[in-house]
Amino acid sequence: MTVFIIRRLLQSVIVVAVMTVLVFAGVYAIGNPVEILISQDATEAERAAAIARLGLDKSLPQQYLAFLGNLLKGDLGTSFVFGEPALKLVLDRFPATMELAICAMIIAIFIGVPLGLYAGLRPDSWGGRTIMTGSIFGFSLPNFWQGLMLIMLFAVILQWLPAGGRGERGEFLGIESSFFSWDGLSHLILPAINLALFKTSLVIRLTRASVRETINLDYVKFARAKGLKPSRVIGLHVLKNIMIPLVTIIGLEFGSVIAFAVVTETVFAWPGMGKLIIDSIFQLDRPVIVAYLIVIVFLFITINLIVDILYAILDPRVRLSDQKA
Repeated sequence: MTVFIIRRLLQSVIVVAVMTVLVFAGVYAIGNPVEILISQDATEAERAAAIARLGLDKSLPQQYLAFLGNLLKGDLGTSFVFGEPALKLVLDRFPATMELAICAMIIAIFIGVPLGLYAGLRPDSWGGRTIMTGSIFGFSLPNFWQGLMLIMLFAVILQWLPAGGRGERGEFLGIESSFFSWDGLSHLILPAINLALFKTSLVIRLTRASVRETINLDYVKFARAKGLKPSRVIGLHVLKNIMIPLVTIIGLEFGSVIAFAVVTETVFAWPGMGKLIIDSIFQLDRPVIVAYLIVIVFLFITINLIVDILYAILDPRVRLSDQKA
């Protein structure tokens, strides 16, 4: 296992190095922030001073080397708009996005896995067909439209839940979070449901497909022939084996939930990283854009590493094949 983890860490370092080049080059190609940040009435001397202050008077290789050196020191520059460290701005919004992503994935897992298991065990039943038909809506409906309908129904018509914002946060063991106060939870429910709908449909279909593939394998038939209870066959032989693809997909989808919560955060005015990156793109705030993308890259690499380790624990064949390679 140690060799397996070391090899994955070395691969992660290479990925980070490549992504820093791609991220910096991609962001550099997005417009000229000087046109937005400096008044049209500014003199040439004022424009030149502003360009030099922002470090935009250097060549692209020089800017990248300066960026790489600062990155190694944990400094991703200062926001052109807010005048604060870009990394601090992103990390200040990170807890809000993480709360939203965790809540959405909890909903997707605790609803999607049981429904997918039922649909896989009873594919021709009325309930199984209904579940699979319903999962189509999660894939088909636009995310922003779902959010607006949830606001219309639960916030405007029924007035059960607030329409947007983060709400008050509670504190537990020194950790401040929306999970620890009712007001925070009430603000979290609607955006989390909106973000979870697509993932729930994905988990349902993946679980059903895995169950249908596993249920007819020889070891499951042998377990039934030994007279084991159906609950033990499902829990020990079926559910344990379908967890291997589920852990992989859920891990990767968790990263995508964090990275692509932009629409949900915008619709529900949720003060997370997604809303920050949208505002920064409109204002061409390059340091914030780069800081956001770097954080997301590190996050995906960390999640992939954790998924690889869990995968190796669940299926030792992965470790063996990696060592032979």
